Amino acid sequence: MNGAHAVARTLLKSGVEVCFANPGTSELHFVAALDDEPSLRAVSCLFEGVATGAADGYGRMTGRPAATLLHLGPGLSNGLANLHNARRAATPVVNLVGDHATFHKKYDAPLESDVDALARTVSGWVRRCGDPAAAGIDVAEAVAAATGAPGQVATLLLPADVSWSEGARPAPPLAARPPAAVSAQTIGTVAAALRGGEPAALLLGGTATREPALSAAGRIAATTGARLLCETFPARLERGAGLPAVERLGYLSEGATAQLDGVRHLVLVGARAPVSFFAHPGLPGVLTPDDCRIHTLATTADDIPAALDDLADTLAADTPAVLQAAVRPTLPTGELTAETAAAVVGTLLPEGAIVVDEANTSGLWLPGATAGAPRHDWLTLTGGAIGQGLPLAAGAAIACPDRPVLCLEADGSAMYTISALWTHAREELDITTVVFANGSYAILDMESQRLGTPANGPAHRDLLDLTRPGLDFVALARGMGVPASHATTAEDFTDRLREAFAEPGPHLIEAVVPALF
Repeated sequence: MNGAHAVARTLLKSGVEVCFANPGTSELHFVAALDDEPSLRAVSCLFEGVATGAADGYGRMTGRPAATLLHLGPGLSNGLANLHNARRAATPVVNLVGDHATFHKKYDAPLESDVDALARTVSGWVRRCGDPAAAGIDVAEAVAAATGAPGQVATLLLPADVSWSEGARPAPPLAARPPAAVSAQTIGTVAAALRGGEPAALLLGGTATREPALSAAGRIAATTGARLLCETFPARLERGAGLPAVERLGYLSEGATAQLDGVRHLVLVGARAPVSFFAHPGLPGVLTPDDCRIHTLATTADDIPAALDDLADTLAADTPAVLQAAVRPTLPTGELTAETAAAVVGTLLPEGAIVVDEANTSGLWLPGATAGAPRHDWLTLTGGAIGQGLPLAAGAAIACPDRPVLCLEADGSAMYTISALWTHAREELDITTVVFANGSYAILDMESQRLGTPANGPAHRDLLDLTRPGLDFVALARGMGVPASHATTAEDFTDRLREAFAEPGPHLIEAVVPALF
């Protein structure tokens, strides 16, 4: 058996069932191995950032890693932005990055690079396999590293000669690092802070934003009066009717500081102490009040559900959580705006939907409009690197083929990884994509106002405007095999979204809305 076949066989033994791939010459022996392992699903992606983003979406929804297959340092580089998002989401991902044969690297061929250094920028675990006999165990260790609490990106570098050489064998799966137990002393300290009667809040992240941890957090909030907040960009937030309502921390530092104003005790549960996304003149970088005490109940490496359950039993043994009521907006009519589009989404969102949110400024009204919709999952831009939405939706749809996926996309962000639509069509994925076409990078217009930089010069207009020439997302989608339509009124959007939800397979709706800034 050669190294490539041992890698493929070990992936399957270790529970990896999908490989999002953009291979090159150095990876062709692994492609051949995939033909001999049909249970390892190979998904073709036209750009490496689609492969890495799809692996992120798959891992968020299953808790298991997908593999990516990338071509040398430049191929890995093309996938780095979405691996950055996966790193921030603590998503388990296994990257297989082909490299030049070991004896060829000394020639400094055109695609030669310091791929090891590139991998370390986004990976919690990196290894270069130097011997086909070690290929199987290296893969098993990569999978164990990726799946160990809290989850991380693991990258295995596979020289071409390791893949093609004989002498390899598959390895058995290895146990992953389990989450750590939270001590009784920590539970007691946090319980005492919450019993004190001073204003308090829980800031949730990681698995705290999903069941069963959410219900335990809701019990704590109901007993103590503590507010339930979560990170601005949670990896996966379970929400909707019948679940405790959680308020996301604001993106703008001014809004976040207002949310936290008066809080004397902030309990971190799988989240970090909140800081502003960027520095702004005259605004604080730390968002908590000066007199706020920060308590860590659990980190993402800890057993968060058990810690919240223990804390809830300590504080609120018989107190039920307050649950979000079922409520939908009224269908709007007339002008299509970001606000009326959000009302349509809130009215029509199916039960069990997976919402991938990269709507950016066009998404300001979405949380409120969908809060009382049937239960659903909300996936967000954890690392702030745009171009995530379309690939993330692909991975989520492959992970959960029986659930509808709604991808809410800003027009500028969509163009980063637009080729993901081809994968949507090729794999016949049940994804409805809504592109909010406002013709600008509106978020940068907003940031210009906050920074006080001039916004009326020709360079500003040229660099932030998307209308010269305009983007035709209907034509782009149809060119890659995705049925598509325009919507220019609230009634149009209602009809198009209903049709897309009713018909399986991929669809795209270009929702033409005015920019907010």
